[in-house]
Amino acid sequence: MTKPPAQIGDPIQDILTPALVVDLDSFEANLRKMASFASEAGIRLRPHAKTHKSADIALMQIAQGAVGVCCQKLSEAEALVAGGVPDVMISNQVVGIARLTRLAELAGKARLVVCVDDASATEALSAACQAVGSQIDVVVEIDVGQNRCGVAPGAPALELGRLVARLPNLRFAGVQAYHGSAQHYRSFAARRKAIDAVTEKTRSTVNLLAANGLACEVVGGAGTGTYAFEGTGGVYSEIQPGSYLFMDADYGRNLSEDGGAYAPFQNSLFVLATIMSKTQAGQAVSDAGHKSYALDSGMPLVRGCSDLEMVSCSDEHGVIRDPEDLLSLEDRVWLIPGHCDPTVNLHDWFVGVRGDRVETLWPVTARGCLV
Repeated sequence: MTKPPAQIGDPIQDILTPALVVDLDSFEANLRKMASFASEAGIRLRPHAKTHKSADIALMQIAQGAVGVCCQKLSEAEALVAGGVPDVMISNQVVGIARLTRLAELAGKARLVVCVDDASATEALSAACQAVGSQIDVVVEIDVGQNRCGVAPGAPALELGRLVARLPNLRFAGVQAYHGSAQHYRSFAARRKAIDAVTEKTRSTVNLLAANGLACEVVGGAGTGTYAFEGTGGVYSEIQPGSYLFMDADYGRNLSEDGGAYAPFQNSLFVLATIMSKTQAGQAVSDAGHKSYALDSGMPLVRGCSDLEMVSCSDEHGVIRDPEDLLSLEDRVWLIPGHCDPTVNLHDWFVGVRGDRVETLWPVTARGCLV
């Protein structure tokens, strides 16, 4: 891990760039808003830690009422548990004896939940847990439209659920039903239509499982783009949004019901960059290239000035169109990343700022945890 790019108490102008900066006022407002929604809807909140990969932030979410967090990889779960997080769902499949042994060992240190979608992998998980004497909660992942992982809803889910319930050292906990692509359908109507279909597939599967003696304590899914639909649909027991804490340029392209920008939460995550070169009229070059922010969802936006546009980048340079020559050498620009999750994974530290000062530093606990 590198040294932090600032110290607590530093003025913002002294932060070494490129830096991953969190506006604490906006961050805390987002944290409270989702917690309030879940409380008022009477649904459990299990935020997705793949967004922030931070034990510090996970513990803040739990302090606000979350039951625990999700993550995607075993090594993320290990890092979070080592950081004091007591309840983690790996909302993904874990396969291979080496990983399963580590998963079984981790289950002795915290409450763990893991997804399955394959009978042989489920049997291997049971064997690994027996070998180390641990027990793990298991949810059957159903494919509700993502067309990625998961068994088909209905009878295939029942068959796998029955297997989980029979195997030693596993406890059938419910189902995972997440439609990730729907989070980014631009129109409100398209998102609602997709989640209505998801909810019906999930409802019928949960009812089938219950009719066969398999009660679903956990019915999990939902994300930042659709959480209100799953959260009030009467089927899900917990919602698992992640990006709401930070938001990003891609979520800003979603539309609300009235056709305006989808903005239930505030942008709180930025890559702070410095103008390092201003040799051409109409153009400025920052010190943040694609090693500082992810580009899978497009270029970052420059906060607060529509006249400035990031038009290209390389490893360590970001070229900004500056037709009015607003920028000068050593100016700072606040970049809103296109996709917050992979952007976070490029940095070792969050620099939390309030007003014009650095207030806190959080390590990105699970940075690079890909196993």
